[in-house]
Amino acid sequence: MREGRRIAVLSGGLGGSRCVDALARAAGPDAITAIGNVGDDLELLGVHVSPDLDTVLYTLAGLLDEERGWGVRDETYNALAMAGELGGESWFTLGDRDLGLHLVRTSWLREGLPLSAVTLRLAEALGVRVRLLPATDEPLRTKIQTKDGELDFQEWFVARAHRDEVTGLRYEGAEAASPAPGVLEAIEAAELVVIAPSNPFVSIRPILAVPGIREALAAKRVAAVSPLVGGKAFRGPLAEMMASLGHEQSAAGVAALYGDLVDVFVVALGDEGPPGAVEADIDMVDPGRRAEVGRKLLEALL
Repeated sequence: MREGRRIAVLSGGLGGSRCVDALARAAGPDAITAIGNVGDDLELLGVHVSPDLDTVLYTLAGLLDEERGWGVRDETYNALAMAGELGGESWFTLGDRDLGLHLVRTSWLREGLPLSAVTLRLAEALGVRVRLLPATDEPLRTKIQTKDGELDFQEWFVARAHRDEVTGLRYEGAEAASPAPGVLEAIEAAELVVIAPSNPFVSIRPILAVPGIREALAAKRVAAVSPLVGGKAFRGPLAEMMASLGHEQSAAGVAALYGDLVDVFVVALGDEGPPGAVEADIDMVDPGRRAEVGRKLLEALL
């Protein structure tokens, strides 16, 4: 890639983190700005947890438990076990080292620092050179509508193991939110904006719901990487959500969700996509292959 090029990536958690990692290994971490979803954020046991931002941080820092796809590898759970014994909430798994990060984040937030500044501090402390920004510093929460009523995202996803059929979604707080400092500037400076292979409904749309972000993308070259291969997600409930919300359960169905926002749609080798789709190796599960996958992806897009 030509020196000085800049790439912005809209990212959710696991799939997004792997895409950010692949592109950073290929183009160099200083070329990448990742704009992360905060619709999954929650407060638990008095600490602020940002699951998607944390997954990106842990992936880039080489700390992620790759087998589980979340949290820190070689983790212990003594604090959570004690909290449960004392009658505290223990349905959301917080490892001891993971909890340490949340404690520091929460302390800095209480001192008055915005989430974007806190995230940059955490990244620096972990040796992460990719610039990671939350889509907004203001509260934005994804709400899942089901036949039995509306649920907070984490209640639906973790506590209820995403068993409830999804009938709709809304992004509470989005209309009153504004892009975090640096987000619009990163998009404007980018030669290419990549929408990572994250769940469009719960990872990407909360980012796009922040006023000003979708509009900024209209002037850029935007590529989206399919989160479905052969109608199935690498992980997570996207295929089921596509079906329950009335969309085609395929890469083409995902492309239709993005519509004219996207200039280039990338599908897996041999997969059927919309007209004009670009085929590429998009399997970024193995960390050892990410640099190669990232290079080939950039060759196809730039």
